[in-house]
Amino acid sequence: MASGTVVLTKASPTVSLDKHGVTSGLIRVNLNWTSPRAAAQREVQQARGVFGKVRAVLRAGAVKDVDLDLGCMIRFTDGSKTVVQALGNAFGATGRFPYVALDADDRTGARAAGENLVIDLDHQAAFSKLLLFVYIYEGAGDFRGLDAVVTLTSDRGDRFEVRLDDCPPHAHACAIALIKRQKGELVVGREVRWFTPQDGPGIQDVISRAYRLGMKWTPGSK
Repeated sequence: MASGTVVLTKASPTVSLDKHGVTSGLIRVNLNWTSPRAAAQREVQQARGVFGKVRAVLRAGAVKDVDLDLGCMIRFTDGSKTVVQALGNAFGATGRFPYVALDADDRTGARAAGENLVIDLDHQAAFSKLLLFVYIYEGAGDFRGLDAVVTLTSDRGDRFEVRLDDCPPHAHACAIALIKRQKGELVVGREVRWFTPQDGPGIQDVISRAYRLGMKWTPGSK
């Protein structure tokens, strides 16, 4: 059983899954973030005095839930491409194409388990690149204060963590990490590349073009 967590940082941004013995089975990608509404409610409980309580209640009433969406753009070795995400109900599947699945759509950040993508490494030979990304669907102007963390966990318990830090103002999307084959090994590379509305409309298209994934997009809803 593996122990400890490997944190991918600017100084040490890559890790080889092969070197950690993670070459098969399922790997879970978890996104968790601080719910502003839950944080505001905690402030209400901790507030002292009548006026302090009233101010905390008023602040809590003005706070919106934040809906972050975790997704994965996938390019396969045969040249085909797809995306797994809540938008358009493209939840995917493991054990069959595209071998990646999203378990749920956490619309508030209050769900203890957050959002989870599962990647089936038994089919890793089919993958050329997997780009993990997240964007704000609604409820916030950027990621500041959300304390978003993405953790990849293998069946054995190996843990690899990416913190979505250093968020610039108005950043409403982030390319989290790129998983690809490098010198014969499957490598996870920290990206934490932020995107703002100035980068253009249609955030999935913007991210896809930035990474030259060559995907075509149509409007979707959830």
